[in-house]
Formats: sequence, structure tokens, C-alpha cells
Amino acid sequence: MAVTQPAALPAAHEGILRRQSLRESAARTYARSLPIVPVRARGLTIEGADGRRYLDCLSGAGSLALGHNHPVVLEAIRSVLDSGAPLHVLDLATPVKDAFTTELFATLPRAFADRARVQFCGPAGTDAVEAALKLVRTATGRDGLLAFTGAYHGMTSGALAASGGAPEVRVARLPYPYGYRCPFGVGGERGAELSARWTESLLDDPRSGVGAPAGMILEPVQGEGGVIPAPDSWLRRMRAVTAARGIPLIADEVQTGVGRTGAFWAVEHSGIVPDVMVLSKAIGGSLPLAVVVYREELDAWRPGAHAGTFRGNQLAMAAGAATLAYVRENRLAERAAALGESMLRRLRRLAGEHRCIGDVRGRGLMIGVELVDPQSPGGGAGTGAGAPVGEGAAGGAWADDGPRPAQAAPALAEAVQQECLRRGLIVELGGRHASVVRLLPPLTITDEQAEAILDRLADAIDAAARRSPAPSGSLPGPPSGARR
Repeated sequence: MAVTQPAALPAAHEGILRRQSLRESAARTYARSLPIVPVRARGLTIEGADGRRYLDCLSGAGSLALGHNHPVVLEAIRSVLDSGAPLHVLDLATPVKDAFTTELFATLPRAFADRARVQFCGPAGTDAVEAALKLVRTATGRDGLLAFTGAYHGMTSGALAASGGAPEVRVARLPYPYGYRCPFGVGGERGAELSARWTESLLDDPRSGVGAPAGMILEPVQGEGGVIPAPDSWLRRMRAVTAARGIPLIADEVQTGVGRTGAFWAVEHSGIVPDVMVLSKAIGGSLPLAVVVYREELDAWRPGAHAGTFRGNQLAMAAGAATLAYVRENRLAERAAALGESMLRRLRRLAGEHRCIGDVRGRGLMIGVELVDPQSPGGGAGTGAGAPVGEGAAGGAWADDGPRPAQAAPALAEAVQQECLRRGLIVELGGRHASVVRLLPPLTITDEQAEAILDRLADAIDAAARRSPAPSGSLPGPPSGARR
């Protein structure tokens, strides 16, 4: 595929980027690796101020289930604006809010929705996580929390403590099943079983140092951690472990929800019913919205125990209701499952051609390609690639006496991202060492668009692999991933 060389950037484009670098904080992330000034967008496509067009596989960090400016979303927003309805209502009841809540509950697992309550939080997923943690602490009277290595649940820190409203949360970290880089060195079903046993041992050993926690929070598919699907059997085990010990289970579906993984909610793959679900991103139809849905038995809050000024976003609720209904009525979750599996098959074939691809994994249209140094121990064509997701699997697997996973290649991943951008493809990086190329396309993409995405990615990997020197041994810190 011919590479389109960017023309001289228009003065307006250059000026905007220059002013951003001078005015915005050093914490900005996407703008550093994606020097784009979007001016128009529709579906999968973004047009920049420089006149170039890009296929957007970042999708607002997974927020755009229907892509940019979908007609049903725009119509829902216009209807509210034209109706004269108030846009700011705190937590008052409105027809728009009632319609959103009704549609949301219609999509939830029936065993959960029939006895659930919803709390509207601040507008970001991290706000909903904070609310969920406060909820389980209030309901159980305990303070500790169980979380997992590689997890990402948001960016807020200390807001409640600074307000005098809550003590600092004590977190015990547990091993998350990661087939390609299994912490126990065995991978696959055996690695997931050892992870579960470790969790049970910590909870049941009075000398483990881990007291009875207020809750356990997990992602059915770790997103920022590198697109790592949890095995269905392991999720069922975590549900059994927590239920037997009276520990509320919190499922963080901020990025996995609304059809992204091939089911409307990722927990449905395993059939588990959590006690709490944290939802944001796609539920707002591209606008800020976050909620916590939980079993009514946990509703121990007093009035005003958890508030927030901007929890009544009427435009987001209208856009969200339209998005939820469109995904449900058009069976886009099923479409994501089928198209995602087709894309994974092609990527696994690509892994067989490139020694720098260590693992290919994902679920639905949440896909990760882990790049490695092919010269490091364990390197080789498609190491760990191709394992199924579901019962007893979480990506690639390796035996204790078999080949080890190759060293992560963050510099190569960055080079691939830039080669993609030169070809008009926007991708995100993530993973434990920022060496995973992540694909989060809209659920509305066509087969032809999926092929175009994979063509450009394949060209980018080939170009980066030929041009990049062997990756160094140094590894960066945590990825800069999707901010909530």
C-alpha cells in the first residue's frame, strides 16, 4: 500500500497545535502521539484541519459505540434542544432521564435488573468507581478492597479523603489471568486456576494480612492492561469466591459495555451476575455520563450520601438512550462478536508472518496485538498467538518447560502507531509495558472498513519492523491509556 506523505500543514493547524503545547498541562496524553486537529467526523472517519482523513480505531477510548456523529444520536440531542427542556436538573426526575433508565434496565441481565437500583454519578467513569467503592464500604461496614494486577479503574485520588468524607482505601492486589505473560509461568487454564487458588488462600488464611474486604473490583476484559480477556471459568470462580464470603463483586464495564466484547455486557459471556456494575463511556452516546447499578440490598446510603452537580446531563441521557436502543435493536453485539472473530483470525495469520508479534487476543471489537523483540529469549513468529478466549483461556499460553514470552517492545509499538498515523489510521497503545496496539473501532463498521483497518495496520507493522532497531531492554512505566 502506498504511503501518503503529509503535505505542508496549514498555518491554522500548526498554530492550534503550538498553542496547545504552550497552554495545556504536561499530563496531556493522546495529543502527544496523535498530532491531529479534528474538524469534522462521521462514523469511522475523522477529517483533520490539515485536510487529511483518518480511520479512527480509538473511538474516544471506546466511548463511541456508533462512531462519530451517528444520525440517531444527533437526532436525540436535537429533540431535547428543540423541546425547550432544561439541560441542567441535578438529580431531579425528567422524561429524558426516565427514558434512559428504562432503556438501560432493558439491556441489563434480567436476574440483575429485576432487583437493581441506579445511582447517577459525576460524568466520568472514575466518578462511578469512587461511588461504587463508597457504596460497598457503606453496605458492609468494611474498608478493604480486592483488585487485580494490570487493572485500570480511573484517575481520581484522594478526593474523598481531602473532603473528610472517607478513609483511604486499603487495596490488596491479586493476580489477574494473563496467558501470554502468566505470573505463575504456566498460562492458560492452569494459570487461571492458580490465580483463583491464590485469591482463596489470601481470604481464608488468617495470617495472610488481608482482612475481610468491602468488595472486589475487576474488569471482564482488562483494557488499559493490554486487552486481556478473563477466562469465563475464572470469572465464575471469582463470583463463587465472593458470594461464599459475603464480598460484593463489582464489575467495571466502563470500556467493555454496550456490545463492545460481543455481548451487550461482558459479564454475560460467563453468565455471572455481579452485585455492582460500573458503567460509563458508551452509555452516554459520546457525551459524559456515568452510573452505578447495584443490587437493592446494598442500598444503605442516606439521602445526600453521594451527590454531584453534573449528574443530570440531559443531552447525554438522550444520546445514551438512543445508543443503547440502536445497539440492542440492530443486534450490534452479535455483529461485534462475528466481525471481531474474523479480524482476530486475520491478525493471527499476520502473527505467523512477523516474529515481532508476540500475541493476538481480544473479544468482539476489543482487540490487542502485543509487540515483542523477536531477538529476545522466547521470541518467534506468533509466540502465544491464536489461543481461544472463553473457557479456561485468556490469550496465549506457555508451559513452565516450554518457550517463554519474548521481551516487550514499547519502542516498536510506538513506531507502529506512528506508521499507522502516516497511513491514516488512529490506534491506541496500552499494556503493562505500553507494547500492545489496541483496536477499538465503532460497532457500526462494515466488512470493507475492517479490511481497510487491517491492511493499514499490517503495512505499518511491516514498515516499523523493517526500520526499527532491536528494542532496548528498558521498559517504561504504566501506559497512558484511556482517561475517565
